[in-house]
Amino acid sequence: MNIIGDIGNSEVKICLVGENLKIKKKIIIKTSEISKNKIEVKLKYFLKEKNNIKYIIFSSVVPNIYKKLSFFFRSKLNINTKEIKKLKLDKLIDIRVNKKQVGSDRLANSIGAIDGKNNYIIIDFGTATTFDVIMKKKYLGGIISPGINLSLNTLVSKASLIPEINLKKISYVVGKNTNEAVRSGFYWGYAGLIDNMIKLIKRQTKSSFKIILTGGLADLYKNSINTKSVVDKDLTINGIIKITKNLL
Repeated sequence: MNIIGDIGNSEVKICLVGENLKIKKKIIIKTSEISKNKIEVKLKYFLKEKNNIKYIIFSSVVPNIYKKLSFFFRSKLNINTKEIKKLKLDKLIDIRVNKKQVGSDRLANSIGAIDGKNNYIIIDFGTATTFDVIMKKKYLGGIISPGINLSLNTLVSKASLIPEINLKKISYVVGKNTNEAVRSGFYWGYAGLIDNMIKLIKRQTKSSFKIILTGGLADLYKNSINTKSVVDKDLTINGIIKITKNLL
C-alpha cells in the first residue's frame, strides 16, 4: 500500500491506496488548520498500516506544510516522502514549459487526464482558477486567474456593505438586491471567463479539446458553460496514483 497526498492552499487530501490502486481511506484537512497536534490526531489511522506502506508521495504547492507532513511520516513510519516534481515525469508527459514554474497539482491533474489520444483543457476551481492545456502527451502550459471563493471573500472583507453569501446558481443576470447582484456577478462572470478562455485556447492552438472540471466548484459550473464538460473531483489524486503505478 501507498500513502499519497495533495497539499493545496485551501485543503490537504491524504489517501491510503491499496495494492489494487483503489483509495481505501481519504482524509481532508483545511491547510490553515495544519498543526503538529492536528496531524497526530487526523493521521493516526495511517499508522495502523505501518508495516504495509511502501511509498509516500505528495504533490504540494505549500512547502512548509509539506515539510511538516514529511517530518511526521519519517518519524512515525521511517519512510521518506517524495514530491512528484522530483520524479521523472517526462516518462508520462512531455512538459513544454519550465517545470519549476508549474504547480505540482497542475502536473498531477494533467497526468491524471492524459491518454495520448485526446486534447484536454483542465479547469481547476481552487484557491486560484487554473486552466491547463494538454495536447496528446504534451503539456503546453496554462492560465492562472483569481479563485472564485478567494475573490468573493476579498470583496466581502473590503466592502462594508457587501454581505457574506454562498455562491450558487442564479437563473437571471440582473439582480434585484445586493445578494443577487453579487451572486450574478460571480456566477455568470466566471462562467463568461471560462467560456472565453476555452474559446481563446482553441483559437490559439487551432484544435478541439475535451474539458475536465475539478476542484470545489466544479459541479456548479458543469451545466453553466457553453462547452460540454465532465467533472472529476479526484483528478489530482488519480494523477498521483498513475505516477506511483508507472514511476515507482
